[in-house]
Amino acid sequence: MKKRQRNLRDIVPKHGSGGHTDNNGHDHGDAPSNFKTYLPAGFSFVLLIVGIAMDYADSAPFFENWVRVAWYTVAYIPVGWPVIKAGWKSITRGQFFTEFLLMSLATLGAFAIGEYPEGVAVMLFYTVGELFQHAAVTRARGNIKSLLDVRPNTALVQRGNDFVSVHPEDVAVGEKVQVRVGEKVPLDGILLSEKASLNTAAITGESKPDTIAQGDAVFAGSINLEKVIEVEAFKSFKDSSIAKILDMVQNATARKSKTELFIRKFARIYTPIVVFLAVGLTFLPYFFVDDYVFRDWLYRALIFLVISCPCALVISIPLGYFGGLGAASRNGILFKGAAFLDTMTKVNTVVMDKTGTVTKGVFKIKEIRAFNMDETRMISYVLAMEAQSTHPIAQAIMEYNLQADALDAFEVTELAGKGLKGKVAGETVLVGNKALMSSHQITVPQETDDIVESIVLVAIGGTLAGYITIADELKEDAHKTIAQLRQLGISEIIILSGDKDTITQEVVKRLGVDWAKGGLLPGDKLQEVETLKAVSGTKVAFIGDGINDAPVLAASHVGLAMGGLGSDVAIETADVVIQTDQPSRIVRAIKIGRSTRRIVWQNITLAFGVKLLVLVLGAGGLATMWEAVFADVGVALLAILNAVRLQRMHWD
Repeated sequence: MKKRQRNLRDIVPKHGSGGHTDNNGHDHGDAPSNFKTYLPAGFSFVLLIVGIAMDYADSAPFFENWVRVAWYTVAYIPVGWPVIKAGWKSITRGQFFTEFLLMSLATLGAFAIGEYPEGVAVMLFYTVGELFQHAAVTRARGNIKSLLDVRPNTALVQRGNDFVSVHPEDVAVGEKVQVRVGEKVPLDGILLSEKASLNTAAITGESKPDTIAQGDAVFAGSINLEKVIEVEAFKSFKDSSIAKILDMVQNATARKSKTELFIRKFARIYTPIVVFLAVGLTFLPYFFVDDYVFRDWLYRALIFLVISCPCALVISIPLGYFGGLGAASRNGILFKGAAFLDTMTKVNTVVMDKTGTVTKGVFKIKEIRAFNMDETRMISYVLAMEAQSTHPIAQAIMEYNLQADALDAFEVTELAGKGLKGKVAGETVLVGNKALMSSHQITVPQETDDIVESIVLVAIGGTLAGYITIADELKEDAHKTIAQLRQLGISEIIILSGDKDTITQEVVKRLGVDWAKGGLLPGDKLQEVETLKAVSGTKVAFIGDGINDAPVLAASHVGLAMGGLGSDVAIETADVVIQTDQPSRIVRAIKIGRSTRRIVWQNITLAFGVKLLVLVLGAGGLATMWEAVFADVGVALLAILNAVRLQRMHWD
């Protein structure tokens, strides 16, 4: 798309259009925004209309010979010269067969055979079409530009006894930042104030204000709504949520879909073929037609050139995908490339993680049981270990306000899919699931197999000390998600979880998914997904949020990560990021992908269908240059308007 935008600036008048480029090299050209931008086209249009009127007026005998040629030449120059200039620049860069060359040959050829009004009209409508296309591209990019606007520019950071205004990039992790009412939070941090009301629409896509309490996470780009708050930065600016979102969205257009890449390759082959066919249409009839007239066949060839211009395809298809990316980001869904919009349309099998994906990942302690040990003493060991983990279960245990002695844990390591291992008060302590205990030859009583809830087993000094049961709950939109996926024709819905199988099967009963497996390690999940992918015709989408989901997110045909609760590794690995943590957004992602692909193929069918019809008519001498203008510029405009519809669609 970048090369296309550069060419557009060659032909779209620059008066009043101040396009700019960001630090990443992405062009954010402004839409034509004032009268001067349209003045050249307007000037040519007025001269064309007056010229045609004088051509048919008996009272204007002076309008002939050199006066008529000069009039239409003056009308042609404002719209024709930028295109001829762009065509010449393309030739000097080694790009001979472009739409600029086609337009230049067709219109100059029309002048050569005396069809001056038609030559001006073709170039005028081509330029108007490019102006509308430029405006449509900018409209499609509007949502991404609005994201750029939420990037904070200043931060009030405490230096000494005062708060000093600095750029967010200059704030160090651990520094205290003050955010006033109406200001944007400059960096990701922890809320130090008692509470805050924040508008997180830029991060999550949700307009509903979010009320958070002291100690909760605050994300860069959120707007403070009620009173002055203080935040302790825990990430640098370049690692903040808003910076990563902007990077993902800005780079999304660099990843072209297969359809878009095919059309661009096709246009590079198609254009020279058209030029040679036009040459053949001009001269070859001399050998086969008795009443050959050079002027008539040249006129047909010129019509052929105008009709054959691939503008509608080259313009409308990238614009369609860009519109889909913008519509998705406005709905809190970040595709990392247009290719994944295409892939979403083919998904027929959806695999989900359980904890944090279909459940809230907000656990509450239900029961604590100790074997041959004081319960309070066991909890002391557990708290010391869980303080070293960021897992939702660890956070639930830490937040339960358990009364126990303060102990320190050392040499704590997190074993993916199993739990924690470390040392507390000189004893080796294990906190995790049955797989962790089995790997260390620790016997677990049979009674734990009958517990449905999540269970945290505790072993101290090589002996099972007890367990803690923890309950999770389904997200509000979990049932709706499954029902809507069924309506979309998804053939198989599966849950793969690292949690114990009894809990996972309970979720299956409540949600009505096809099947599920629990107690899986990351490698087990990967193997299950690889088995699904091996079935011919299966396209797998996996939704997860944890570090242990990263291998599966990478291996699936399209990986979707929960952007709020999700780990950085999962978000980096995924192809699509759901900012709101709502599983129902996968339904919206599929709908947006399907709508985008439908519009793209509508545009392809429209462009090829109309062009083919008028090509046949033109070659047979039944179509004039005016029909050629419609087949090129008219179809391009219709395709653009069709693509812009994506910005107005709703997917609820």
